[in-house]
Amino acid sequence: MNPSPFLGELLGTLVLILLGNGVVANVVLKDTKGHNGGWIVITAGWAFAVTMGVFVSKAFGGYDAHLNPAVTIGFAVAQNEYGKVVDYISAQMIGAFLGGTLVWLYHLPHYAKTEDKGAKLATFATDPAIRASGSNFFSEVIGTIVLLVGIKGIGAVTTGLGPFAVGILVWAIGLSLGGTTGYAINPARDLGPRLAHALLPIVGKGDSDWKYAWVPVAGPVTGAIIAGLLLM
Repeated sequence: MNPSPFLGELLGTLVLILLGNGVVANVVLKDTKGHNGGWIVITAGWAFAVTMGVFVSKAFGGYDAHLNPAVTIGFAVAQNEYGKVVDYISAQMIGAFLGGTLVWLYHLPHYAKTEDKGAKLATFATDPAIRASGSNFFSEVIGTIVLLVGIKGIGAVTTGLGPFAVGILVWAIGLSLGGTTGYAINPARDLGPRLAHALLPIVGKGDSDWKYAWVPVAGPVTGAIIAGLLLM
């Protein structure tokens, strides 16, 4: 494989979802070693997933290593430069779909053991603790603004430690702001695996909750645009 920004974004996002949704699967699916590990385990796993996704992306040519359409859109707005948007988001969506599929394949016997349809969906996509569209949307907007502003701040003061610092940032968002919606803060992270959930022959699955699916897409995109305007 020849390294390229497209390949870097695709593989980095794949690793992000494999490890991020992988920790959710380890906690919520039956008979795993990490079953009932709790929220701290999930938020830590997602933080490490972000760090490793960034490293993988950079190794395969993704010098920006966004792994997130909200990050791509936010910095496109901030820099008034939109040439990367379509390629990056396409790669991120493909990587997220493939990552979600790999999580399912990896935990295949545990999906068969798990009866809870909501738990199965949670290994692919987010859902709110309390379903209130306006409040859920607001949560995703604020979480995404914090993500973008935090990344900008990290870029201003760090060099080689950037991927670790971004992982800590995502950990902080998950611990402090993630309890309302599960902190998607990334349209690809939610929509790509949700599509996989809808299409894959998962034993005993329920619906893919498309009524809620707009929130973890529109919320982060709105937050990204606001953050981009703030960072211009």
